[in-house]
This record gives sequence, structure tokens and C-alpha cells, in this order.
Amino acid sequence: MKKLILIGPVLFAIVLVTLTFVKYDFLLSLGWHPINDPTFDWPSGLALGRFGGVMTATFIITGFIMAIFALRLFFDLKLTPASKLGTTLMAFAGLFLAALAFTTDPTIRDTPATWHGRLHDLSFVLLGLTLFPAMIVLSFAFRADERWKNFAIYTWGTLALAGPAFFIKGAAFYVFLLAILVWNEVAAIRLNR
Repeated sequence: MKKLILIGPVLFAIVLVTLTFVKYDFLLSLGWHPINDPTFDWPSGLALGRFGGVMTATFIITGFIMAIFALRLFFDLKLTPASKLGTTLMAFAGLFLAALAFTTDPTIRDTPATWHGRLHDLSFVLLGLTLFPAMIVLSFAFRADERWKNFAIYTWGTLALAGPAFFIKGAAFYVFLLAILVWNEVAAIRLNR
């Protein structure tokens, strides 16, 4: 169980890259473009069509791994209001990542939105509303714990890079995604020392 948290970000990245190459033409048919419009039905659109179950399973598995990561972090950090709130928000972020398994609706469609498409969209919003605040609050928890103090600076740096990249959209979204995945992996490695 201790090593499980190490595979979450790596698994997510490998599946994302592999499915993007395997389903490249399918993604283009949805309206996605790797440079001009990389967030158009991506990565959620990978759960549609052939091999969609792989992305769905990846959302579930990596989401629960993130929740386990939050629990491990809770027990490792010095107990403070910031560590309690930060790890709780991170656990919820993991659950909302898992809830992305509710299949998205393609953006371009002739049918009304489905209940699972709406739940997917809500889960994405809630993931954003918990993940960024979790990292902000955790940076204060890291500062209060001598063993994690230097990780607070790294967390702030990640937020400074990932935050604008998230809002700029376009190809900058890859920077956001990479920064968040690397931050999670580095934190997991640190937890396993």
C-alpha cells in the first residue's frame, strides 16, 4: 500500500499519452487539436469510443490513489489546522478525479446533455475547486513541519506555474497537467522515504 501512491501520477501520464496516440484520429473527429485546442474534449474524450474503458478505469484508479495519498500525507504531517484541511481537500480532489469516470458528452453533438455528462462536468469543476486550494493550504502545512518545510517552496512554485497555465488554456494546458503530475509524484516519493 505504501508504494501504491507512487504509481498514480505515472499511471495517469502513461495512459493519457498512450491513448492520445492510439485515439489520435478519433480525438480530431471530436474537434480536438493538439496545439490549437488541446482541452477540447481532452482528456475526458479519451473515455469515449474504442478503448474508452481504459481511461474510465484510469480516472477511478488514480482518483482513489490520490485519496490514499492524502490519507498518508495526513498521518505524516505535523497535525495543524492547515494539514487537516489540506489533506481533506486533497482527498476530495481524489474522489472528484475518480468521479470523472462518469462518461463525458462530446462538446459537439446533436443530442441533449446526459446525466452522466453533467456529473462528469460537475466532477471536473469540483476537482479544480479542491485541488488548487488543497495545494495552497498544504503549502502552509508544509511550512509548519520541519521535515516538509522546503517542499512548501516547491508547492508555491508549482502553483505559480500551473495556475496561469490552467487559465491560459491552449498548449499551456500541457504545462499545467505536467506540473501537477510531477508535484504529486515528487510528494509521493518524499512520503515513501
